[in-house]
Amino acid sequence: MNSTSSPFRVITVCTGNICRSPMAELMLAAALEREGLDGLVEVDSAGTTGYEAGRPIDPRAARRLAAAQLASENHVAREWDPRWFSERDLILALDIDHYAWLTEAAPGQDALQKIRMLRSFDPAMAARDPLDQGIEDPWYGGHADFDAVWHQIHSALPGIVDHIKAEALRNTELQRQAH
Repeated sequence: MNSTSSPFRVITVCTGNICRSPMAELMLAAALEREGLDGLVEVDSAGTTGYEAGRPIDPRAARRLAAAQLASENHVAREWDPRWFSERDLILALDIDHYAWLTEAAPGQDALQKIRMLRSFDPAMAARDPLDQGIEDPWYGGHADFDAVWHQIHSALPGIVDHIKAEALRNTELQRQAH
């Protein structure tokens, strides 16, 4: 999408990279695959901290994903790498503290423009303040909290997919004009 050999790259970001961001990563990858965009878009995830680095996905998140036939056993938590500000085209924060952390760490205006709250793509949440667009950490809760996270992410997926499609068209047009 950025060029014939460079896919559009999206990263989802939460605190430890064991609950919300891997759920968002796998759900978005599946949505893009259903739209036939999986070969043109790469999705990954990270945490703002290294607290959980090297660990698998939370079993409750894995259970919720498995209920939708999304495999998560290969997920390994990792911490955000500052190089990803330049290497990713869209950076999706899962809660306001991740958004604040990312915007404070961003090395410049180009990076800042890539950072969005994931739920800003949900039509029911788009006009709301970023403070109201967060997805609370389900780690301290039970299965119902992971189900709530699922539904919050799911509601934003069509908007994210549409955004990526629009970016693909824009990038294709820019490439055409360059030749």
